[in-house]
Amino acid sequence: MSVAENVKRVQERIRRACDGSGRAPGDVRLIAVSKTKPAEAVRQAYAAGLREFGENRVQEAAGKRKELEDLDITWHLIGHLQSNKARQACELFGWIQSVDSLAIAQRIDRFATGFGHRLPVLIEVHLGDEASKFGVEESELARLAEQVGALESLELRGLMVLPPFFDDPQDVRPYFSQLRELAARIGARKLPGVQMRELSMGMSHDFEIAIEEGATIVRVGTALFGSR
Repeated sequence: MSVAENVKRVQERIRRACDGSGRAPGDVRLIAVSKTKPAEAVRQAYAAGLREFGENRVQEAAGKRKELEDLDITWHLIGHLQSNKARQACELFGWIQSVDSLAIAQRIDRFATGFGHRLPVLIEVHLGDEASKFGVEESELARLAEQVGALESLELRGLMVLPPFFDDPQDVRPYFSQLRELAARIGARKLPGVQMRELSMGMSHDFEIAIEEGATIVRVGTALFGSR
């Protein structure tokens, strides 16, 4: 299938998942994960109506963005951010979804302040036992949220998670539920500068479950662009 046809299929899946959980389709934003895909694939998705795209690596995003300067795209960094890439990330991305420490948040804040803009961010939470995954531990999340909320040029909008992969999407439901509960708990504290409106969770094989559990952002790559 073409990218345009895939976009329609994914949007229909989102609509059905929202209908089934009593939510409006407009409550869920679709981020097209274009990592490893050529700029032409992004152009095709853009032509099909998508405006928000996610990249894992700063260097790859830099090259791709240069080829796509004529398009009005909002770029999301969804991969781990190394401290030495923070300045470039602030230049390239409209959102950073993978804040996982105070140190990286402070570096992003410093560069965002220098560029004179406020930058929406999400805190990535580590749920599960996978040592290879990044994210702040649950026990440290509330403190990090408070610290990020106090920074001058960052807008903390919510949480993101990359849970373990399961063949049966139902098996990932507890992780999505846990993230929603964490966000509610932090939101109830009404910390200055801290918003918990966004839950970024769910990918090609499990985003319907994520929507049922409250996702406001789903990050979809394979279902749009094909396997990598």
